[in-house]
Amino acid sequence: MKPAQDSNIEITRFLADENSTLKMGAKLALALHPGLVIYLSGDLGAGKTTLVRAILRGLGYEGKVKSPTYTLVELYVVSSLNLYHFDLYRFADPEEWEGSGFREYFNPATVCLVEWPEKASGFLPPADVEIRFHIRDEGRDMALTAVTEAGRQCLNRLRNMMAN
Repeated sequence: MKPAQDSNIEITRFLADENSTLKMGAKLALALHPGLVIYLSGDLGAGKTTLVRAILRGLGYEGKVKSPTYTLVELYVVSSLNLYHFDLYRFADPEEWEGSGFREYFNPATVCLVEWPEKASGFLPPADVEIRFHIRDEGRDMALTAVTEAGRQCLNRLRNMMAN
């Protein structure tokens, strides 16, 4: 039986500026593994897309990283990962998920980063890790919470990297 402390991992950080977000994303990139679903929540301008850009840079992606606000999804193939970046902000009804055809992208070979997951609540595959941003002063509070065993493995790797 695992210790109780490992059952619910949460990592919190204050990100003072964009550079702090870029550093955090680069570390998180190294903790990712195929099959993860990560929800990104927070107000407009809270740093969700900046974190995704930082993750991609941390994986070695050098191309343009754009917000999928209008396309709804962008695929990046990098470091042997198929990473899908979703932005569901424009969904008016959660049932739009059913007609989107996106469900097939969520599988053991991909990493799916989903901005605005609440816009498809009840239809979206469940998260392994939830990341919440809150604007505070000039920076951001970021909380990462493991929801599944795969999420706990990811955040344990991240926590170990942050300790070194």
